Amino acid sequence: MAPVARAFLRVLLLLLPTQTWNQPHGCDAPLASALPWSSFSSSSELSSSHGPEFARLNRRDGAGGWTPLVSNKYQWLQIDLGERVEVTAVATQGGYGSSDWVTSYLLMFNDGGRNWKQYQQEDSTWVLPGNTNADSVVHTRLQPPFQARFLRFLPLSWNPKGRIGMRIEVYGCAYGSKMVYFDGQNSLLYRFDKKSIRPIRDAISLKFKAMQSSGILLHRGGQHGNHIALELVKGQLVFYLNSGNANLPPTNAHLNLTLGSLLDDQHWHSVLIERLNMHVNFTLDKHTRHFHAKGESSYLDLNFEISFGGIPVPGRSLAFSPKSFHGCLENLYYNGVDIIELARKHNPQILILGNVSFSCPRPQTAPVTFLSPKSYLALPGNTGKDKMSVTFQFRTWNKEGHLLFSELGHGSGSFILFLKDGKLALNLSQPGQPLRNVMAGAVLNDGQWHSVSLSAKWSHLSVVVDDSRAVLPLVSVLMDLGNTYYFGGCPDNSSGSGCESPLGGFQGCLRLISIGDKVVDPISVQQGMLGSFGDLQIDSCGITDRCLPSYCEHGGKCSQSWNTFSCDCEGTGYSGATCHSSIYEQSCEGHEHRGSPSGRYPIDVDGSGALGPLLVYCNMTPADAAWMVVQHDSLDAVTVSGGPLGRARSATFTYGADTGQLRAAVDRAERCEQRLTLRCGTVRPLDATDGAPLSWGVGRINGTHTSWGASLPGSPTCTCGLEGDCIAAHYPCNCDADRNEWTSDTIVLSHKEHLPVTQVVMTDTGRPHSEATYTLGPLLCQGDKSFWNSASFNTETSYLHFPTFHGELTADVHFFFKTTVSSGVFMENLGITDFIRIELRATTEVTFSFDVGDGPCEVSVQSPTPFNDNRWHHVRAERNIKEASLQVDQLPQKVQPAPADGHIRLQLNSQLFIGGTASRQRGFLGCIRALQLNGMALDLEERAMVTPGVQPGCTGHCSSYGHLCHNGGSCQEKHRGIVCDCAFSAYDGPFCSDEISAYFETGSSVTYNIQEHYTLSKNTSSSGPSSRRGVTLSRETITLSFRTTQTPSLLLYVSSFYEEYLSVILANNGSLQVRYKLNRHQHPDAFNFDFQNLADGRLHQLKMNREEAVVFAEVNQSAKKQVILSSGTEFNAVKSLILGKVLEPLDAAVDPDTRRAAARGFTGCLSSVRLGHAAPLKAVLRPGGPALVTLQGHVVPAARCEAGTLPRPGTREVAPRLAGGAGHSGPSEREQPFLNADRSDSGVIGGVIAVVGFILLCTSAIAIHIYQQKKSPKENESKVSKEEEG
Repeated sequence: MAPVARAFLRVLLLLLPTQTWNQPHGCDAPLASALPWSSFSSSSELSSSHGPEFARLNRRDGAGGWTPLVSNKYQWLQIDLGERVEVTAVATQGGYGSSDWVTSYLLMFNDGGRNWKQYQQEDSTWVLPGNTNADSVVHTRLQPPFQARFLRFLPLSWNPKGRIGMRIEVYGCAYGSKMVYFDGQNSLLYRFDKKSIRPIRDAISLKFKAMQSSGILLHRGGQHGNHIALELVKGQLVFYLNSGNANLPPTNAHLNLTLGSLLDDQHWHSVLIERLNMHVNFTLDKHTRHFHAKGESSYLDLNFEISFGGIPVPGRSLAFSPKSFHGCLENLYYNGVDIIELARKHNPQILILGNVSFSCPRPQTAPVTFLSPKSYLALPGNTGKDKMSVTFQFRTWNKEGHLLFSELGHGSGSFILFLKDGKLALNLSQPGQPLRNVMAGAVLNDGQWHSVSLSAKWSHLSVVVDDSRAVLPLVSVLMDLGNTYYFGGCPDNSSGSGCESPLGGFQGCLRLISIGDKVVDPISVQQGMLGSFGDLQIDSCGITDRCLPSYCEHGGKCSQSWNTFSCDCEGTGYSGATCHSSIYEQSCEGHEHRGSPSGRYPIDVDGSGALGPLLVYCNMTPADAAWMVVQHDSLDAVTVSGGPLGRARSATFTYGADTGQLRAAVDRAERCEQRLTLRCGTVRPLDATDGAPLSWGVGRINGTHTSWGASLPGSPTCTCGLEGDCIAAHYPCNCDADRNEWTSDTIVLSHKEHLPVTQVVMTDTGRPHSEATYTLGPLLCQGDKSFWNSASFNTETSYLHFPTFHGELTADVHFFFKTTVSSGVFMENLGITDFIRIELRATTEVTFSFDVGDGPCEVSVQSPTPFNDNRWHHVRAERNIKEASLQVDQLPQKVQPAPADGHIRLQLNSQLFIGGTASRQRGFLGCIRALQLNGMALDLEERAMVTPGVQPGCTGHCSSYGHLCHNGGSCQEKHRGIVCDCAFSAYDGPFCSDEISAYFETGSSVTYNIQEHYTLSKNTSSSGPSSRRGVTLSRETITLSFRTTQTPSLLLYVSSFYEEYLSVILANNGSLQVRYKLNRHQHPDAFNFDFQNLADGRLHQLKMNREEAVVFAEVNQSAKKQVILSSGTEFNAVKSLILGKVLEPLDAAVDPDTRRAAARGFTGCLSSVRLGHAAPLKAVLRPGGPALVTLQGHVVPAARCEAGTLPRPGTREVAPRLAGGAGHSGPSEREQPFLNADRSDSGVIGGVIAVVGFILLCTSAIAIHIYQQKKSPKENESKVSKEEEG
């Protein structure tokens, strides 16, 4: 519901005289001091002078306060206030002048003396603070206040050197109450004057106390099926609003809104419903939901009557159960009319159906809460009888737990009744018989009351759960029962009795316990007159719904047990105890600096914020920040033909993300753009003769924009007009030239506030033969403003301050830091007592500490290496109501669970300090970058510009991100990040990790001339003489990958001016051979890898290292060989490196095998070829470098040599680059972001041609190879070749 509509609804509803339950002003009068002694009672008293009547605040009567006989957790002090009142505060003292005081306690209340309810603060805190001495007064304001007649104080902890001692006071005021009781068979019908109310609005307020879990509270019908209704369904309150429109789908015609849980607890709950037509505010116990029912009409046609407690007219078609309400309503007002008062006075507007009473009966049942797995209730059985009957009701959230155990008489066996996987199981054990069991019921851990009946007579033992029955046969003919039934767990002294269960005792509530024909009174058990018990809460059901409200974020599914809840985050894109933290990067920049290649990735722009992840294409360009590509659904060109002047033609563009996601993505980027390509024939698209625009775009906020290109808003100028290259200089756009020919404009839309374009509108010019077509490109955004946003802290007293951090229920903090100091505070925010702080406590320790009211909590991460190494370290801290966690870099995450039932809200009020503290002590020295709190980035650089001692930006990124530059690429610093320089690498791409591959057709040749001034790598001899005609190498590294079926083949040949050479060839049998000739007066050194035929059409890798005379070679990262050369240690006067066919004359000293392979050349695929810093494939396929390269024949670029294999998951998606054109101001052609490959027919055709060509080449090579295998060896083959063939 929009905020404006909601505010409008509130204003109108204020005009109604609605009764409310807001706390009266001045409701703080003392209520207990004037009560008679008889109003005070207790569980026990130490002596007559320590009785409960002496428990008045500041009184010194008797012993000066109440003290029980025994100080344990089963003691209580109770007050009867005489009538139901509004309670707003309590105060406590210890026993006067003693060492007896209570340090913490629980507060319980009710209005009938039975079925106590435990008070809970708004922040879910159960425990109230007590005293620290005997005489000081501790006041506790109760938020929210409540109405009750009876109050009970239950001490939880006390002075360990004394006893329990209390004096108390209760504050509040009188409370007016009018009640009506419905027994499930009666109801009230209110018929009002048609002139007294407008049918468009309703305001209903009431309180209810339910005796059963389901029933109609109110209903107002109307024509055509219109109705509103309020119904209790299994302890939840459901509001129905039916528009009655048959044309709407059911999800729109029937709107159901559910609030609350466990509302059948026989305690009062407040309801307020405010309706204005289809707008509704629904409030239950001060928790409000706002919604708007969909429908074609905003008018809800309802009858002029409303019923309460049931539906008095049978036979109506309803979308809900017609079961009547069983319980009480209090202070029932409809549009300011006191319905109960009218009914009491028998006003003719009220029709009373059935016997209605105007008082609420007190509950007669006393539930029992089993607080822990060790809780137990032991009750006497029917000893000596041959039949058994036990009945009770239970409710729980636990799937497992031991409910009931008893031994059969005279050692004849035992039975156990327990929950397992949400079902009720009965196990029967009898001597000499196998263990027998039956199951009954399902999903019994749903928090609802379930009835159980266990009975045995003669030869059968049966159990009934609700309507599910199961029977076990007994071996003995007569049933002789034991003398004790154990509900829940077992007493400490029951070891060996068989009562113990690996499932643990039952945790939950029991009520209506009957054994035989006797009803068990738990109060008698509490008073010690019946059975025994341990760790029970008697006369109260302490169940609570920990999933309402749900603290699971981002659609996580909440499940619970008695003590806690858990969140299932599967499929949400988030992780953590409450599904708070996104598992995705926030931008393509983040993916890039994880080393990810180009491809499609989910990004979550606001991290842990409300926006969900969106799928985008990330193009990792080599020389700049990553580009994000968001495609829309209109890929085809839009054509606008000539027609009547002024007729508008529009096209709407929908993106794969909602408006909030797109806005956040654009705002986070460094820059964004969108290209509009326009072709026009005899039309001026921008302005009519009267100056009115003939075309415009609609941006993300539905604003109309007539500026095309990078001009200022409001200036209708195309990009060619800005750059001065339009075909007619005096027009701002090419299409404005109004020529009788087709012209075009390429327009770059770069105002971030206007992007993305959601609609383009063009109007007809009135020229019948004019025509225009346009295509809108995808949204392109580059960089991430937050990823490199940083500040340098130069003094310990310097800091940046920001507004208070609001992370009441969940707080996450992410940032990078680097430093050389041993300690310092990264961030701090203070409250009155609460705080949050993250600091470098020592060189190897980062600590996250906070306090939400339960005392300070710390989580620390220890590192085996120091953090002050002047490298970037990533800190991720999170605190939620379940746990606190801290992770630094990839070290194991540390987790600290939150205390059970403790405070949950982090309440801060000071400024947020970054890089220091409020005391200006322990400040941080170093850099902080990419700081985010709950997904919101803080602009450190902007604040640093105006803060002394802090500088915007930070240097030294290569020390942390230099490892991303692979294969010999070097890291270069930028103001915002790094760039990998691949000039001396055989690879390309943003991280020098993209293979440079090429298909060599038959007869093709690449010659790379190695120049004297060429800077060699560290493999170059520092002492070797430099020849005038070349360079001398004493060491080199060679790498290459190849795929071919041709033999013989020349893989690589390096020539020299001094008749020295290096050759790598495939012999006739496909074995790999390497020849070094480092002395023209000696024969070449030759060695081979003959373990397999490498001309098998598969990809193979070769890596060679030479250090003077020692050569180490490795094939496919497995076959390794080391050879000692005899021909020399230096490669003199290196001339050129040749791939493919050798076209230059070979020296006479070149061996015959190398000659034959050089004449054949190479047909197939080569990639990643490198000799030292020389990368011949890169030089020929990426021209522009200093090396001299000669290419003859056809060398076709290839994406990879592993053709025919599927790319690895997450590898770069090959896609065509954007077309250039007029107005080009985006990335350069080489760096252009990729689009979807489906958009380019030419790219597909080219790829098909390349593949088909290669298949033909491979077929030819295979045929030649087979033919050569059949030929006899030539007589002039070398000795090495003869040995191989032999």
